[in-house]
Amino acid sequence: MEAGSVVLMDLLWSDPTENDSVEGLRPNARGPGLVTFGPDRVMEFCNNNDLQLIVRAHECVMDGFERFAQGHLITLFSATNYCGTANNAGAILVLGRDLVVVPKLIHPLPPAITSPEASPDHIEDTWMQELNANRPPTPTRGRPQAVANERGSLAWI
Repeated sequence: MEAGSVVLMDLLWSDPTENDSVEGLRPNARGPGLVTFGPDRVMEFCNNNDLQLIVRAHECVMDGFERFAQGHLITLFSATNYCGTANNAGAILVLGRDLVVVPKLIHPLPPAITSPEASPDHIEDTWMQELNANRPPTPTRGRPQAVANERGSLAWI
């Protein structure tokens, strides 16, 4: 694989480790040749590039957003109830005054009371379910565990 292709694969498919205590690079369960990266790698990248925050997507997180590396990386996922089964919230990020990042949650709709067959959207819903059945969903990350003493970091902005 060419060097440019490796960089592209890393940018598209690498994920943060499960929490801030796991540093470095590790194999990624998403597939061979893919890695997870620790908060040390995020901090080094931010320092080298004069950045305070990286926003990434393409990974379902249960609360719609998830902070990592003391708040210097945010995973954002805006689709609620991913693939009709995850029951996850979605989120958007709002940039406030002085570039303060404020997440806004989008909660999934409650299940419909009527049967799916009675719905006028049944045909479209069935088509979407068939489409989703033919491709594997992005794995869902669990909710992060609270870590004490983060109030001084960007994680609480």
